[in-house]
Amino acid sequence: MPGTPRERRAPSDVWTRPPAGRRPKLTRDAIVEAAVAIADAEGLDAVSIRRVAAELGVRAMSLYTHIDAKDDLLALMYDRVAGEVLFHGDMPDGWREAFLEIARRERAAGKRHPWMFAVLGLPVSVGPNGLRHGEQSLEAAAKLTTDPRAMLEIVGAVDHYMLGYVVRETARSPEDDTALLRRVAAHGDFARLNAVLDTGLYSQEGYERGVNWLLDGIEREYGA
Repeated sequence: MPGTPRERRAPSDVWTRPPAGRRPKLTRDAIVEAAVAIADAEGLDAVSIRRVAAELGVRAMSLYTHIDAKDDLLALMYDRVAGEVLFHGDMPDGWREAFLEIARRERAAGKRHPWMFAVLGLPVSVGPNGLRHGEQSLEAAAKLTTDPRAMLEIVGAVDHYMLGYVVRETARSPEDDTALLRRVAAHGDFARLNAVLDTGLYSQEGYERGVNWLLDGIEREYGA
C-alpha cells in the first residue's frame, strides 16, 4: 500500500534473492564492480547507494531492484574480494604450501582492497565466496588433523597473523609510517630503531617469514 514502510529484508536474503527481470539493464555485477572501484579509490565511506548509481548513470532507486540496503551492497563487495583469494583448481598438496599460498593471496587482496577490513566489523552476512574460502582453509588444516576444533584454531592463527600484519601495513603508507617514526626517533637515542627503519617496515619476505615461524610451531604441535 502507498505509504506503508517497506519490510526490511534479513541480510542473508541478498544471496537467495532471485535475479531482477529477464533482461535487466542494470546487473548486480555492475553494481558491485562500481562500488568496489569507489572503495578502492576513495575508501569505504565514499560508498553509498546514491554514489554508485551516479557512477553507473542510473537512478538510485534502480539499485533496489538488486539490493535492499547498503548492508547488502557491502556484503556483496566483501564476497567479491573473497573470490580473489579462492583456488579455482587444486590447492597445493602440502599443508604448509597451501597455507603459505592462502596467506599470500589474503595479503594481496588486503592491499588491493584495504577497506575490506572495515567491513569485517559490520553486521553483514557471509556470502558463497567467503564460505568457500573458509572451506578451503579448513581443507588445508585437514591435511594435519581431523579434529574440527584444532582445524579451526589453526586457520584462526594464520588469519589473525595476516589481519594484524596487513591492517597495520594498510593503515597508512609505509613511507608515512617510516617518516613519522624517524621524526620521533630524531629526538632521542634510538640506534636500533633507526637501523630497523633503514630496512623498511613491511615486505613480502618479512610477511612470509612470519607466516613460516607460525607454521613451524603448528608443525611441532602436530608432528607433520
